[in-house]
Amino acid sequence: MDHKQLILSSAFATLSAVLALAAQPTLAADASKEKCFGIAKAGGNDCAANGHSCAGMAKKANDGKEWKLVANASN
Repeated sequence: MDHKQLILSSAFATLSAVLALAAQPTLAADASKEKCFGIAKAGGNDCAANGHSCAGMAKKANDGKEWKLVANASN
């Protein structure tokens, strides 16, 4: 495989991975749940916030910017 084919193959694989992730349903799509801010324990958040990009990365407990999904009170 020459250099050009390697670059194209890598670009295609990366694009495929991004599109596959974009097609995944989000946690917030569940109408029976809602985000509740400030209750997540350290390492117990449900999604990105505070400069990190993943669930389970909260650095401190009860941070007002971190959230957990909880049962929707209006249902």
